[in-house]
Amino acid sequence: MPRTLAEAHHAVASIRPAQKAPLAEWLTYHQRSAAIYAEVAEIDRGHHHEALFMAEQQRKRVKDIKAQISSQRATAGEEC
Repeated sequence: MPRTLAEAHHAVASIRPAQKAPLAEWLTYHQRSAAIYAEVAEIDRGHHHEALFMAEQQRKRVKDIKAQISSQRATAGEEC
């Protein structure tokens, strides 16, 4: 587990999926990234606010991706 914001950035970059990865893979990535930044915010107190900001940005992406997945499912349901 990363202990500094710099280590968190590196960890998040190392697990980043391919650009064309499925939304489910991106969802998992952003969920993990949010958890990493939230944890680092409690450890690296010198970067507490920045890490919290990064965690919140990741949570927003999770919300957006969930909406995209729901929209795709609804569209797929209409096609049946």
